[in-house]
Order: sequence, then C-alpha cells, then structure tokens
Amino acid sequence: MPTLTPRQFALLIPLTLVWGLNWPVMKLGVMDFPPLTFRMLSLWLGVPVLGLALVVMKVPFQVPRRHWPEVLWLAATNMFVWHACMIVALKELSSGRAAILGYTMPIFSALIGALLFSTRLSARAWLGVGAAGLGVALLLWHELTGLAGKPAFVLLALVAAATWAVGTQLLRRTAMPVPTLTLSFWMTVLTAVVLTALSALLERPQWKAPSAATWGAVAYNAVLIFGFAHAAWFALARGLPPIASTLSVMFIPVLGVFSGALWLREVIHWQDWAAVLLMVLAIAAVLWPTRQAVPAE
Repeated sequence: MPTLTPRQFALLIPLTLVWGLNWPVMKLGVMDFPPLTFRMLSLWLGVPVLGLALVVMKVPFQVPRRHWPEVLWLAATNMFVWHACMIVALKELSSGRAAILGYTMPIFSALIGALLFSTRLSARAWLGVGAAGLGVALLLWHELTGLAGKPAFVLLALVAAATWAVGTQLLRRTAMPVPTLTLSFWMTVLTAVVLTALSALLERPQWKAPSAATWGAVAYNAVLIFGFAHAAWFALARGLPPIASTLSVMFIPVLGVFSGALWLREVIHWQDWAAVLLMVLAIAAVLWPTRQAVPAE
C-alpha cells in the first residue's frame, strides 16, 4: 500500500482544511441566494486564479485535440454532476451532514473499483472502507428523521458522491500527457459553462445581487477551492491509487461537521466523536506504511 510523499502530505493538509471549512462557508453563501448561481459565480471567478497560476508556473494551456473527448468525460464525472447536485442538496440539508453524504465517495470508489475495474483491495483497505462507512452511519444517526423528509436532496448528494467516485477512478487511469494543472483549468472552465447554462435555465427568475456574506463565500470558493483545492486534489488523485487518495481526505467531513457546529450552532453528539476516531482509523488503515519483510541472510 503506497504512502504519501512529503509533497503529497504538504498538499493534503491545506486541502483538508480548505475543503472542510468550506461546507459552512457554502451554506452561508446559499442561505438566501440561488445555489446554482452561487456555484457559477465561484467557478467563473476561480478561472482567472487558475489561469494566473498556469502563467506564473509556466505550465502550458494547450491540450491536444485528440484528448478533448476524454477531458470532457473527466470533467463530467469529476465536476459537472458533483458541483450541480451537491450545491442544490446543500441548500436544503445541514452543512455538516451534507459533507458526510458527499464523502461517502470513498466507499463508492472502493466498490466501483472492485466491481468495474477489477481492483484487488487488501484486507487493510476493506477495513478502512468499513470504518469510514460506520463513521458515516454514526454521523447521520441524528439526521435520519430530518433526511427522511427530504429524500430527493439526499439522493442528489449520493448521486454526486457516486459520480465523483467514478471520476476519481478514471482520473487515476488517464494516460493523457497533459499537466494536472492544465487539466484542472480546462475542467473548471467547462464546468463553469455547464453551471451557467443550468443557472440560466433553472434559476434566472431568482437572480439578484449577492449579499456581503454570499460575496465572501464566493471569494473563498473562487480563490481557495477552485484556485487551489481542486488542483491539489487532482494531483493527489493522479498520483495515488483511488482507494488511497479518497480515504486520505476522509477527515474533511469531520471538519465540516465540527466547523458547522461552531458557526451554525449544531449540537455535537457522542456519535460525532466516535466517527472522528473511525475516520482516523480509516485513514491509517490505508496510508500507514506496510512493514517490509527483512530478507534472510
């Protein structure tokens, strides 16, 4: 089982913080604002941030024409469905529990890898998946009654997670000779176009000037989520096997739950604390270095 390199670990820590804290930030941003429009604004403002990063780092923008169909498919599975479905679900669900539903993705990824891609998972990997699944169940313990009243939004979040899991599997297997930052830039542009169309089609009567809170959430997402976190995630997803990359970010929903509790005054129960321990176990089961056998002399 591969371990994180120092560079990957350096990406993972700020990625976890930025993504985890973003759940209550997004919730505040869409409380009185159309969710698809919020996401559209965040994407378009994030595009020049990513573009500037390419210029400063002297990374080429070009993608060979023959690879564009695959870029479109990767964008659809990694970003289109996730961003459209998840932001709509977040509008109706609590921020912490929406984060948990979204991060059922590692469980879907492990199952999809085993069923569709013939990925052989070690006993430790299955232990990590099981621990993560139990952690999700515990964190949803007090939400079952509330979620039962909003099945469509629960389904949207789970569809988003499952589709993202497929995208993670595909991203790991792509052989495109395209830098990860270039791929992230064009996937973000394509997603911005799709979200603009959805916003115009479904939310145009609700369009209005964003409040100060919404603008703050948009700026956070533009700079930190689309300008940094997505590029960092794609780098991890391309450099690690799907099971390792997905379980390595399982602390994000835990951070989402506790930051949401702090900002939005949600009560934290014993199940939440138990879930923290299970998420740590899930991460350790997958990323802890495997003891190498000592050759006989």
